[in-house]
Amino acid sequence: MDQPSERKPLRADAARNVDKIITAARQCFREQGPEVPLQTIAATAGVGPATLFRNFSDKEQLVLAALSRQLRLHVDPVAEDALAGMDAAVGLIRIIDAVMQVASEDANLLGAVAGRRGLLIGITGGLIDSIETLLERGQGQGSLRRDITIEDMIRLIAMLIGAVDTMEPGSRAWERPVALIEDAIRTERPSRPLPAQSDIPGVTFGQAVS
Repeated sequence: MDQPSERKPLRADAARNVDKIITAARQCFREQGPEVPLQTIAATAGVGPATLFRNFSDKEQLVLAALSRQLRLHVDPVAEDALAGMDAAVGLIRIIDAVMQVASEDANLLGAVAGRRGLLIGITGGLIDSIETLLERGQGQGSLRRDITIEDMIRLIAMLIGAVDTMEPGSRAWERPVALIEDAIRTERPSRPLPAQSDIPGVTFGQAVS
């Protein structure tokens, strides 16, 4: 997957430091929330602040790198399998499931860069191409509506990612809205029932949409 910004190849020791910083960032954001200081992340990674800032000029750049790595690790393999599969509609939904799993597990990362914008910056190049290929293939197979465009799909995914704000971090409450999206884009309603409704402790409908 394309990265948010192109980087020159790093020396082995520098690459290890970047990996440690990104791993520490995910841990710190998950445990302490989106406002965690960069100095805390550097200390958790076992590097000095200068090393962190030499590789990431600000928090947003670090967050986008962390999100991009998660997409590369957990979504790209799903996309490759989907492209090799016979049923394009099933493959497309599996990609969306994988994206939503990343969004849910790293909800505090999303919160640090205004959510949808942060993750969507990471969904570039190859992954969007994969989604478009599967959409067109599914339309040719007759399983996906012919009037849906890739722009529609990107907006639908953005809507789903935005819904993570209404869920407990790490929960699978996103499965129900994904199922509703699948129902909307298929030519025939899926035979499986909707996933069970997940309760969201402490969040009311008014809070979710405010």
